[in-house]
Amino acid sequence: MSKNENIVWHQASLTKEDRRNLNNHQSFVLWFTGLSGSGKSTVANAVASKLHELSARTYVLDGDNIRHGLNKDLGFSDNDRKENIRRIGEVSKLFVDSGQVVLTAFISPFQEDRALVRGLLDESEFIEVFVKCPIEECEVRDPKGLYVKARQGIIPEFTGISSPYEEPTQPEVTIETNKFSIEECVEQVISYLKEKELV
Repeated sequence: MSKNENIVWHQASLTKEDRRNLNNHQSFVLWFTGLSGSGKSTVANAVASKLHELSARTYVLDGDNIRHGLNKDLGFSDNDRKENIRRIGEVSKLFVDSGQVVLTAFISPFQEDRALVRGLLDESEFIEVFVKCPIEECEVRDPKGLYVKARQGIIPEFTGISSPYEEPTQPEVTIETNKFSIEECVEQVISYLKEKELV
């Protein structure tokens, strides 16, 4: 017997379009992906602040924060990383359905997992933002001291060191945090959203 055999989808009284109309803007996911230390969380939060100034309803889902609650039962094996991203994809879809802009800051190292999340959403609702920064620069920054521990073998399966990071091949936006300021990176993302008439 299928796990879902006795579960029936209950149709809601309000639609995604109803909630978007109330909020007066589109809803979508800004999916920030990149190495640890690349600046994902910093830029995501700065973009959220800018969108807030533009009267957009936003919420930031941060990789570390989510692992304190929803995903605290997951480790860092390939399977756990996949489940981590699958759950966040489903949560992001709920935020989009609620009419909000959700910004996610997750390393999300595997192309397949990011593609799975894209597939959960309608066209134009998933915007992949590649936070591009050379690993050498990320190691110099090392804000949490993780690269040092990874190099010492204290942290196994660390992305970029002992576990792979698959760069996006066709991201909607690429921001280079080693070349441009946070403000310039934010402006690049906001410009894309305005160009696509999403805000």
